[in-house]
Amino acid sequence: MNDSITFKNHPFKFLLYLEWTLLTIAILIEFIPIKTPLVSTYKPFQGAIESPILNLICLVIFAVIGLKLPKANQSTKIIYIVAEVLLIFLAIFSSKSIRLFAPLYIIMVIRSCLMFQWLGRIAVSLISFALFSFTFINILHGKEYMNCAQVKLRFLPINIIFPFGLTFLFILLFMNAIISERQSRDKLLIANEKLRQYALKIENQATLEERSRIAREIHDSLGHSLTALNLQLETAIKLWELNPKKAEYFLARAKELGSQALQDVRNSVSTLRSNTLQYKSLEEAIAVLIEDFQKTNNILPKYQIKIEHPLSIEINTAIYRIIQESLTNISKHSQATAVTFKITTTINNLRLVLKDNGKGFDVKQNTSGFGLQSIRDRTLALGGNLNIKTAPNSGCKIIVEIPLI
Repeated sequence: MNDSITFKNHPFKFLLYLEWTLLTIAILIEFIPIKTPLVSTYKPFQGAIESPILNLICLVIFAVIGLKLPKANQSTKIIYIVAEVLLIFLAIFSSKSIRLFAPLYIIMVIRSCLMFQWLGRIAVSLISFALFSFTFINILHGKEYMNCAQVKLRFLPINIIFPFGLTFLFILLFMNAIISERQSRDKLLIANEKLRQYALKIENQATLEERSRIAREIHDSLGHSLTALNLQLETAIKLWELNPKKAEYFLARAKELGSQALQDVRNSVSTLRSNTLQYKSLEEAIAVLIEDFQKTNNILPKYQIKIEHPLSIEINTAIYRIIQESLTNISKHSQATAVTFKITTTINNLRLVLKDNGKGFDVKQNTSGFGLQSIRDRTLALGGNLNIKTAPNSGCKIIVEIPLI
């Protein structure tokens, strides 16, 4: 586990560049001579030594440790801040003038915002402001300064320390804003990644369910038809020499089963079409279903569609598939002579009612078939309710209610 912020994983490279800029300014103003007594001749501390080499070494070390900031261990962070303070004081103690220390305290506050939470940032900012004030006041109490500009610069501490305190406050608020924004962005990226993984998982699950559905469909319909077809052909072959007329009957039956198997294949292919509603409205797609059903079963379903509000593609697709599955079940099992269905919408929900006058079935014993299970899954996926009213020899009524909001 990485417990530090390094140059490679630094969250804000521009802050690192800002540090280098401030350090460059500090070094330049330290070693470029400026003939102004206030800024170039007075020592920050009485008894301070002038050592450009020591001063430069401290600044270089201060810059280098900024390339790797502690991130996890609290005690390591505190030791890091103490080391920064010692380097700043040592750099100021060996400085030629008073021009050096302000940028260093700003850099320390910026780094602390990357290491600590809100309370830690405030603490380091207050410490930096106190050390800055102490250093500056110590400079103003130098005898040479007091003799040189005692009256003229009486309000200099207020004019310098107060604006610098506001600078610390601005830096603190600015850093907190950009860090909060980055954290929000990171959380959003994590949430999007989780959502992508969840969508991929759902897609894989849907693929597996579709494969299982196709396998069940082939087994239940096409497999059954082909098995029966094979038996009819075997019987016809055995009877061909002994009883040709009876053999012809079995051949005719085999032809019917072959036609039924072909229709099952066509229905399965039609069901697999994913773009059925891509270029059609729901009403147009349902009209094609009705036409196919009439050609296959010689039954013209009566239907009514009253959709007063636009529906999403998910709901349109689900309703289309539910009607398709229902008509397929009626065609295979119900022996119905009349079929009706009605689609209505309100502001809150959609209601589909589909009825047939077929032989019906016992709901408790016939709810595991592919068709009903598919209808149930599609309804529940949209947060809807499915109600099946049927009994042996009493037809079947399917009621689907799907919320629209």
